[in-house]
Amino acid sequence: MRTGTGNSVGVRVGRIAVYLLALVLGLAPGWCGAAPPDPRFGAVEAFFAPFDADEAGVAWERVLFYWREIQPEPDVWRDDYFPPEILQREVSSGREIVGLLINPPGWANGYRGDQAAPDGLYLPVDDPGNHWAQFVSRIVGQYRGVIRHWILWNEPDVWDSAHFGYTWAGSLNEFVQLTRVGYLAAKRADPDCVVHLAGLTYWWDVEYGRRPFFERFLEKVAEDPQAKAHGFYFDVVSLHIYFKPRTIPEIVGKTRAAMRRYGLNKPIWLDETNAPPFDDPQHPIAHPRFRVTLAEQRAFLVQAFALALASDVERVAVYKMSDRPSIEPWEEPFGMVRADGSRRPVYEAFRAAVSFMAGTRAARWEDRGRFAVVSLDQGHKTTRILWNWTSEPVVAQVAAAAPHAAVLSLDGQVQD
Repeated sequence: MRTGTGNSVGVRVGRIAVYLLALVLGLAPGWCGAAPPDPRFGAVEAFFAPFDADEAGVAWERVLFYWREIQPEPDVWRDDYFPPEILQREVSSGREIVGLLINPPGWANGYRGDQAAPDGLYLPVDDPGNHWAQFVSRIVGQYRGVIRHWILWNEPDVWDSAHFGYTWAGSLNEFVQLTRVGYLAAKRADPDCVVHLAGLTYWWDVEYGRRPFFERFLEKVAEDPQAKAHGFYFDVVSLHIYFKPRTIPEIVGKTRAAMRRYGLNKPIWLDETNAPPFDDPQHPIAHPRFRVTLAEQRAFLVQAFALALASDVERVAVYKMSDRPSIEPWEEPFGMVRADGSRRPVYEAFRAAVSFMAGTRAARWEDRGRFAVVSLDQGHKTTRILWNWTSEPVVAQVAAAAPHAAVLSLDGQVQD
């Protein structure tokens, strides 16, 4: 499995294996010691499996706030939509909550469906008839001091109304206005809050020859003479990248390039990533789009997290923490934890990745053709994550950076 000389270390990397090579200066590696979770690594809806999340080191989570359920009627407001005991439990565990606002009630958009733009968007932000502004202001104000990050809507670039991920039936102009109003309303309620642009898929445009939604959004916002003064009405870009880890540096790079054209340099979060398996014996998928095995899902997660760090992504999260009991037989099983509470192999990969990537100061990746290497500078040690792009085993030669090294597998076990 490993050979070493004074100048290099050779690692034989199998077809779907990912190895972590810890090159430690001085004393033996201290990779087993407990430490606070690195704030960069999260899982969507961790509160559904809180003890698993604690053990895995999940530092942040995204939570859906459905407007239609919080305010089903104009004069009805559910303060307890997110149960206080669950909120307290998550906050006490040190896990940061990021709220996602979506799905207007029928009364707020003429009963045109969850995907239709709210009525009154073009009224002043403080006008009671601007339903979206009133909702955003109230919910952000309610959780001020507890929830600081808010995402406005989700995946507006999914344009196929027949697709289960379709969330936005409005125009681009209406979405720009939704974002503008939401940003201003949120900042009025909590000047210290952080407003995230809705998560974007990228591929829903590119695969169909459409110009990326983010580029079109920026172009339209730039027409607003007040946009620059308000940071283009968002603080963070949110990306959703699945199945193809190699595309993470590419998509992040294109996103940054799009911002630079307007003088922007906003943080980027990869707040959804995964490659759900088709071969889980407890939840097999008969006709998957991608035939990802349980083992490949495990490898994907480590690759995605490593490439996110190397792309200078501020935070990254797996979608999602657990499957719900209501999951349908045809639904792809995204959860690290199954509906029955058992853990998929990807769970151990998450736990190992969070442990070994914690404290990274800088990351750099090299695509060496047959294999890839991501090097993590962690101050007292260097961790290198290696994986094989090919269908055959390869020998990866990397320069030694310290007198001691250990090769670890995806689940954190030292390899012989």
